[in-house]
Amino acid sequence: MIDYLTDNTTSKTLRAHAQQAEAADRPAPESLAALRGEGVFALRTPRESGGAWADVSSVARCLTALGRACPSTAWVAGTCATAKNLVAMSFPEASVRDFFADPDALACGSGLPAGRGERVADGVRVSGRWPNVSGCEDAAWAVLAVLVEGTFSLAVIPVADLTVERTWHTAGMRGTGSHTPVAADLLVTAERVAAVEPFPLKDLLLYAITTLGPVVGAARGALDAIGEMFASDRKPFMSDYSRMGESPAARQWLAEATHLVGRAERTMFAVAREAETNDLSAADRPRLHMDLADAGRDCRAAVELMLDLHGASGFDTSNALQRYWRDVAVGSRHPHLNPYLAVENFGAALVGHL
Repeated sequence: MIDYLTDNTTSKTLRAHAQQAEAADRPAPESLAALRGEGVFALRTPRESGGAWADVSSVARCLTALGRACPSTAWVAGTCATAKNLVAMSFPEASVRDFFADPDALACGSGLPAGRGERVADGVRVSGRWPNVSGCEDAAWAVLAVLVEGTFSLAVIPVADLTVERTWHTAGMRGTGSHTPVAADLLVTAERVAAVEPFPLKDLLLYAITTLGPVVGAARGALDAIGEMFASDRKPFMSDYSRMGESPAARQWLAEATHLVGRAERTMFAVAREAETNDLSAADRPRLHMDLADAGRDCRAAVELMLDLHGASGFDTSNALQRYWRDVAVGSRHPHLNPYLAVENFGAALVGHL
């Protein structure tokens, strides 16, 4: 398992190929190979299937490490962990033995019920289009939400059986390759389709943390870039200072940005620890959702301070800081981290309206 404080070979590989991933609108092959070699795609694969059923804190640490190097690739790894957890929790082991046959296979998925299924003699006929499925061009399997005769279900489908439309054109998280898999009257065997009950809170927290981890990692990566600037000979333009660190205000901005990133990270790990307990109830959900949304906003605020420090040159396309900024801006606005709904639900819970 990757130590999130270690700048190891895998992190260096991801960092070296981050721009390549952006240009291609999909993860770099070298980065995917590095993650597979580290066992990252085996996260949340059952141990009996040769995987690493890592706890939520370990998943958060891994994704933070990866996000510090390449947030997009970390996001794909988080999506894989989510997909494998969904299958492990929703299907009998015997019915998805093929899915777990290679514990290091990349999986993708979507919980949006954008497909329809009709039961037939040989299984379920599935049709649909699922937008924003990260890593779908490179995954071996897709775990897709389907309404089967009105019942929310999951279908486990080899990506080779799907068509992928290249629809992902965004300002940030471009390297996630979050394109659109399409099924057209596809026959899926009955054992690979399962009706799903509402997800338990600890699983919902895991899924949220797989989105937050890469965002926190991206904010850490931005701090790395700013640290390099402070260590260099660069000075604040239009000032008498000879180095950035001579400016009291620059030091304050750096301190505030570092504090915000640290607070976001501490909040994420505190929620992860709660997700590993057996004491959670539905009443805890609004509070924990609020915590996660706040962590996302802390990351955004921190990167804005860093860009103030760097100035307009931070937006040069060759500067990693602007990529981290875009990735944080997009990733922190995932529905799992929605701040205004978090406030709304927490407020409703406080006055007993949930």
